[in-house]
Amino acid sequence: MSEWLQQAIARADSIQDGFEDQRASSLALLKDIQWPTRKTEAWKYTPLRAVERSTAIFKEESPELEPVAVAGIEFLELTFVDGQLVSLPEELPEGLTIEMQESSLFATIKPERHVFGLVNDVLAADVAVVTVAEGVAIEQLLRVNNLLSNGAQGHIRVVVDIKAGASLKVVENAEGQGASLTTAYTEYQIGAEANLEHYRFALQAGDNVAIGGSHFKLLEKASLNSSIIGFGSNLQRIDTDIIHAGEKADAKLNAIYLLDGTELFDLHANVEHAVPNCTTEENVRGIAGDSSRAVFNGRIHIHRDAQKTLAELNNRNLLMSNKAEINTKPELEIYADDVRCAHGATIAEIDRKALYYLQTRGVSRSQAQLMLSFGFINELIDQMPTAELAEWVRPIIRDRFAQMEVK
Repeated sequence: MSEWLQQAIARADSIQDGFEDQRASSLALLKDIQWPTRKTEAWKYTPLRAVERSTAIFKEESPELEPVAVAGIEFLELTFVDGQLVSLPEELPEGLTIEMQESSLFATIKPERHVFGLVNDVLAADVAVVTVAEGVAIEQLLRVNNLLSNGAQGHIRVVVDIKAGASLKVVENAEGQGASLTTAYTEYQIGAEANLEHYRFALQAGDNVAIGGSHFKLLEKASLNSSIIGFGSNLQRIDTDIIHAGEKADAKLNAIYLLDGTELFDLHANVEHAVPNCTTEENVRGIAGDSSRAVFNGRIHIHRDAQKTLAELNNRNLLMSNKAEINTKPELEIYADDVRCAHGATIAEIDRKALYYLQTRGVSRSQAQLMLSFGFINELIDQMPTAELAEWVRPIIRDRFAQMEVK
């Protein structure tokens, strides 16, 4: 067991709230768990040296931090600073509640195999429980902000329960300064005929260590549309699980990652088709430059009783440097015989002839690079249901490209 994990376990014993019983089982698992190494399949390409060497601390007092503004959107803001819940929306729409109370869903949707999910179970001191009443459609976007100051360690947890026939839009937003460390996990139960529009923006870069996950359970005829956009950092790891627990549920997941320098980004996506007549569409695109490393593991598991399943997984990657590295592993595990499933992965280099052609026409190297690579991911940005979010993130991605060079 690592020294960092031993310290986490020691701190967990001091946290007292309404979740002690649920935390106890996670703590017992942690005490017996084996720290991931290169021999651990789920962490084969993602070393944890950045966690073990982190000097981030739990701060008693944190500076006042404000989340980035998005033009055209007034969010319902749920804000954590250095792991502590500091603000809730002053007024909530009818049918939406946010409380700090025990929830039977806590640690039931997120699988137990996630090591840092267990760490989050026992260290997240403030657990926010969001509930949307049956049949209520919340039009205003709820933004969950995870803000960290320089050198801070924080762990946040949110549980979301969308009742039957209801709908909700959630933005998970992370902003870290300096050498911070965070785990951030959110669990969603999407009720029968309910809808969730979900975004996770993990745009912090540099010395940050950020590990977390978004986990979804879909009941009968539920629908999910999720978009994930991430940059690399010292270590950026996102796990997402989609569990089809009710028939005729539909899930769509789009993900984009952009890396430069020596950054590391790791996305593990797992889809469980446990019942018949459900659909999944998953599109993941990544660009890696300089000496960065990307990891993608996409698994779709079709259970024996999940007949009439329609599931597709596509992962496309672009290398902008001969020193960059992308490890991709799409998986289909099928035990039903009446299904339509497909998966694929590609890794390619930027078209140097096209790059040269544009340069001969007076286009600068950086602008030519932007023109050729932006279209590679712009299709997924265009598919974001909330246009204001797409327009906000588009220039951020352009600026990211402008900092990257083809080598």
